[in-house]
Amino acid sequence: MTEEFYRIKRLPPYVFAEVNRLKAKFRSEGMDIIDFGMGNPDMDTPSHIVEKLVETVRKPRTHRYSSSKGIPGLRKAQAGYYARRFGVKLDPETEIIATLGSKEGLANLAMAITAPGDVMLVPNPSYPIHPYGFMIAGGTLRHIQTLKDGKFDPEAYMQSLDRAVTHSVPKPVALVVSFPSNPTSQLADLDFYAELVRFAKKHHIWVLSDLAYSEIYFDGNPPPSVLQIDGAKDCSVEFTSLSKTFAMPGWRMGFAVGNERLIGALTRIKSYLDYGAFTPVQVAAATALNGPEDCIDEIRQIYKSRRDVLVETFGRAGFVVPPPPATMFAWAPIPPAFASMGSMAFSKMLLEEAEVAVSPGVGFGEYGEGYVRLGLVENEHRIRQAARNIKRLMSDTQNMLSKHNPANQNG
Repeated sequence: MTEEFYRIKRLPPYVFAEVNRLKAKFRSEGMDIIDFGMGNPDMDTPSHIVEKLVETVRKPRTHRYSSSKGIPGLRKAQAGYYARRFGVKLDPETEIIATLGSKEGLANLAMAITAPGDVMLVPNPSYPIHPYGFMIAGGTLRHIQTLKDGKFDPEAYMQSLDRAVTHSVPKPVALVVSFPSNPTSQLADLDFYAELVRFAKKHHIWVLSDLAYSEIYFDGNPPPSVLQIDGAKDCSVEFTSLSKTFAMPGWRMGFAVGNERLIGALTRIKSYLDYGAFTPVQVAAATALNGPEDCIDEIRQIYKSRRDVLVETFGRAGFVVPPPPATMFAWAPIPPAFASMGSMAFSKMLLEEAEVAVSPGVGFGEYGEGYVRLGLVENEHRIRQAARNIKRLMSDTQNMLSKHNPANQNG
């Protein structure tokens, strides 16, 4: 009775656990931690969405079990969003399912389509559910390096995919892509998606696209959907979320849309597992999708302003942060003077010496080493304070290295 459970045993140690433990410890000791670690939106949900929730929750009939695939009005609202935003037509009955956030949808689809030993192609670095949803389901992972010198290179990525398919036994079942990317904030265009769909059809591979940050972009055109490519629905399903678009993270409302067979598989799995989100939450989510878009613009502008302040002030402090083109994250290389420490030790040093929490890049996969992720979840005043704290740390580099660098501590 002491042996670890099979699926738990397959999961690697949670890299963020140590940083989270130290964060809790220092806070209990009175330290004012400026927390860029978790991507937890701090803005108020727009008032018209909250008011619809309150109105609906006062109706006792909405307190009963809901529908695991989503109420019809919500699925129709998501179809309307895709038609307006991407020019993609979806059947609300067969090509859309509501999920408890995109994370739950990804995890349950992995359970639906993965047989023990199936090979899945997953990005690295990556949001943890992308690889570990398949690992929990019994799949085998093949990691695809998504960055070249810190940037997404579509040609290098497709070459890596081709090698992975050539050298995988058995042949891969599915691949995951996520643009705009968490953690790296990188973007992909329609030319890339066209090549990806061609590749997937050639090799009979499902494409699972995570588009959770579709509305958080700053400097260019809105991020596209893979479903805009002709024939993409033959092999693709896409996940979206209201968490960031409408500052609704705790509401747990997302969607999977696209290929009818994949949506059907997810629908069947979820029918055994849950009754869907609380009906008033679903009604309010439909109001969000059908309602005015000025609140989306406002949320996007807040993230952009924070991004600009962080890039400017951290740069002046000696910590150069490349401006992210999208998402609520910045993906930054460790400053050269501290590069030998690795991302975990650097993150712990920032926490202890500057009272600043970040996420170590290695927590997103081996190819994330050398970087840290910063969430744009503190206001501009707090960002400037963090920069001042970091500037003091950077002015004492030699002392910090001797105190915190594992290489020095190991002799």
